[in-house]
Amino acid sequence: MQVKKTDLVKIGNIELGEFPLLLAPMEDVSDPPFRAVCKENGADLMYTEFISAEGLIRDAAKSLQKLDIYDYERPIGIQIFGEKIESMREAAARAEAAQPELIDINYGCPVKKVAMKGAGAGILLDLPKMETMTREIVRQVSLPVTVKTRLGWDEKTIKIIEVALRLQDAGIKAITIHGRTRQQMYKGTANWDHILEVKEHPDIEIPVFGNGDVTSPQIALEFRKKYKVDGIMIGRASIGYPWIFNEIKHYFETGELLPPPGIRERVAVAKKHLKFSIEWKGEKKGLYEMRRHYTNYFKGLPNFKPYRMKLVTAEDHRVVLETLDEIAEKFEMSQP
Repeated sequence: MQVKKTDLVKIGNIELGEFPLLLAPMEDVSDPPFRAVCKENGADLMYTEFISAEGLIRDAAKSLQKLDIYDYERPIGIQIFGEKIESMREAAARAEAAQPELIDINYGCPVKKVAMKGAGAGILLDLPKMETMTREIVRQVSLPVTVKTRLGWDEKTIKIIEVALRLQDAGIKAITIHGRTRQQMYKGTANWDHILEVKEHPDIEIPVFGNGDVTSPQIALEFRKKYKVDGIMIGRASIGYPWIFNEIKHYFETGELLPPPGIRERVAVAKKHLKFSIEWKGEKKGLYEMRRHYTNYFKGLPNFKPYRMKLVTAEDHRVVLETLDEIAEKFEMSQP
């Protein structure tokens, strides 16, 4: 079951180990507090939530706050999106000033308000523009530039090999491919066969990372072997379960599954996440933004609704901490 040792994966001069696990840039999820607990649990490379180029160059508070990065989460990439080339160039310069390790371009977001304007996955309908935009961003910054994209707009427009070759020629240092089309959104099954075609193409020299449907160590190992990617990006499977990164690494090394976290560990990480959230955004907003995570941290607990209601209505972090302690006491005997 053990995996054969390979050369170190590098993005530019950034060394990421033999098979890096990347935390996906998820809107309203991949903020500094969430990245902190994922880093502590084995994620090798972080990305910020995607940042609007237009918001960034207009000094919108929400966009500027997404530039916050911390030394404990390095290496990290700042991801930007937009439909205007000049705005993307300027936004890339703003992002570089925040001193990440790399700049990432979002060519994969399928959400209507983004894609229908020609940003995110929308640019997959205009490959010449995609190449020009990428080339301009690469020229603008001195940091490595990477791209996250999808297979195509729909099944009829899958040109991912051409996309990868154009982007490599434009100067990017790595590509992450989500194995779905824009039309699929997050439904259906990710098709990694197309990712393998990119990885095996004789002219592709940059690292190729795969994304989509990796929900367990066993699937991660299967996809690593079958699709020959240089690393895997994990998104939804990490929400409320940052342990997945170390579980995958342990499985790669030993062929054995780590036991799932017990209730005490789940509570401890939820507390740590809450602490980071309050430190980052203050008590009121930190408490509010943490509310979306509790259901995921305690997924599967029977009759959890009364505790969830207390967690998501508390206005004082001390009440939340007391409730988390109650949860630990209540469920300790019934959980592994």
